[in-house]
Amino acid sequence: MLKFLINNKIRVFILFLLVLVLASIRIFEESLFYDPFLHYFKVDNTNFPLPIVEKTNLFLSLFMRYFLNSIVSIFFIQIAFKDINFTKFASVLYFLLFLILIIAFYIVLLFYANENKMELFYIRRFLIQPLFLLLFIPGYLIQKRTN
Repeated sequence: MLKFLINNKIRVFILFLLVLVLASIRIFEESLFYDPFLHYFKVDNTNFPLPIVEKTNLFLSLFMRYFLNSIVSIFFIQIAFKDINFTKFASVLYFLLFLILIIAFYIVLLFYANENKMELFYIRRFLIQPLFLLLFIPGYLIQKRTN
């Protein structure tokens, strides 16, 4: 492991920087993105109605945040694995998962929001956090090891 780190100093440094970028997106989320659910889901929300939402601004904000997280994650995958097929596959998955999640988010928000607050919370979580990167890395490691 130490030999790998020494031989790949630049790669490890770039991966570290990409993790810092992902952390920065999270740290500055309140000033960078419109999301009325940030404060709502931080408190016990069972007794409170959902906040009033500007749907267009929310969509643009979710798209921008997902896009930034996806781009950084795709660069991370490319630098970590040096395999263009992994990168292409991750790009397609990120696109398809965004379509599925954003449609599901708006269906829940428009039709079932007050009854399904936790579903809204979890769908939103997948849209705003780089959780797919955490799922893809072990999958790619297993795939690389079996080849």
